[in-house]
Amino acid sequence: MKTEQTITKKEVVDLVKESTLSNIKFAITDIDGVMRGKLISKEKFLQSMDDGIGFCNVIFGWDINDACYDNSEISGWHTGYPDAVATFDLGTLRKNPMEENRLFFIADFEQSESLSGVCPRTLLKNIVAQFHKMGYSPKIGTEFEWFNFREIPRSLKEKGYINPEPIYPGMFGYSILRSSQYNEYIADLFEQLCSFNIPLEGLHTETGDGVYEACIKYGDVLSAADKAILFKTMVKTIASEHIVTASFMAKWNKQLPGCSGHLHQSLWNKDGTKNMFYDDSKEYGISSLMESYLAGQLDCLPHILPLYAPTTNSYKRFVEGSWAPTTVSWGIENRTTAFRIINQSENSTRIENRVPGADANPYLTIAASLASGLYGIKKKMKLSMPQTSGNAYTDKDTAQLPSNLHQATAAMKNSEIANKLFGESFVDHFIKTREWEWRQYDPQQTNWELKRYFEII
Repeated sequence: MKTEQTITKKEVVDLVKESTLSNIKFAITDIDGVMRGKLISKEKFLQSMDDGIGFCNVIFGWDINDACYDNSEISGWHTGYPDAVATFDLGTLRKNPMEENRLFFIADFEQSESLSGVCPRTLLKNIVAQFHKMGYSPKIGTEFEWFNFREIPRSLKEKGYINPEPIYPGMFGYSILRSSQYNEYIADLFEQLCSFNIPLEGLHTETGDGVYEACIKYGDVLSAADKAILFKTMVKTIASEHIVTASFMAKWNKQLPGCSGHLHQSLWNKDGTKNMFYDDSKEYGISSLMESYLAGQLDCLPHILPLYAPTTNSYKRFVEGSWAPTTVSWGIENRTTAFRIINQSENSTRIENRVPGADANPYLTIAASLASGLYGIKKKMKLSMPQTSGNAYTDKDTAQLPSNLHQATAAMKNSEIANKLFGESFVDHFIKTREWEWRQYDPQQTNWELKRYFEII
């Protein structure tokens, strides 16, 4: 499996020994897309490089607020919460410029007998391996929107998350003025992210009070997913240095647009020299392969929506006229549809999946998008649904997306498609976590969603 960079074990050992700090940091991503990790001594890391390191299995046994599930088979009080074996991916090595160049690694549970079946990063690896076996190299580019507030965690808690104050007021997308007014913060984001091997292609204000959008440079799938998950954590960290709280909630305020986590996807040949989605002899330049891939995504979408929209808050983003999709639809250069085809040139031809929110786990959104596309390829599916021209919000004949997490989870639970895409072990665990998430929902509690998701998601 290709990782972030080519680096030998000896080079890693030398860098660890040469570090002026006594420790390194590593992190694993849980089912909600939250990075959980530790500082460990350099000696402990060097001892664990080959055989892995113990990490409590509660990481897949509790929710976003550390409340233990009562319905999980994988982890729970009945297991005694033992350690599982986490394995470092040496290719993810980074130096954190905000922490005196402390060395940082991503780990996962690929080698764990008990947790490999539910580990999001391992799931993505397995799906990518299927593409490689068929001779395809998928490429992914990610985008994120998020709101920024003149708040700190303590001030938010003290005010009960009532009326958090954005860093600037007003709807001012693509504003040079606003980015200039917060030049130190914005410049720091661009430079620090790049130094942490998260290169951005663009960064600009979006429509909404204090909201920005960033486009991360596209690349190989696993690297792109790692950068996406690290992007969210690093943005929050950099923001805090500027006395700002960054929030990736899907919809923190119903009067304002939501926050997306769009995916740009393309399939290339094995050596990455030819875009297999492009065929100039076909209408719109859409190859037969791309047609099958898109057909699979459309067919699977209603069955796997919780992977793109995992929280109770996620579904408040799917509102007509809000720049978020509300239907199972596709169109050429159409930002009102679920899947937007971009076909400006051979190399740039791709599918933008506009369904995921910024609150979703990037490993899972990418895995879901790729697996449903692969489903269409394997079945050699054809596009039976006509493209949407114009405003998809006014097309009432197209299937609508579920309106809440309960409906979407039930649809996934009652479908066999999810099991075919991801395996029964993962699907069983994921569905139980979403059923738990819905059970926690307390609409009678003031600002319940903000208290639960505002900072952490």
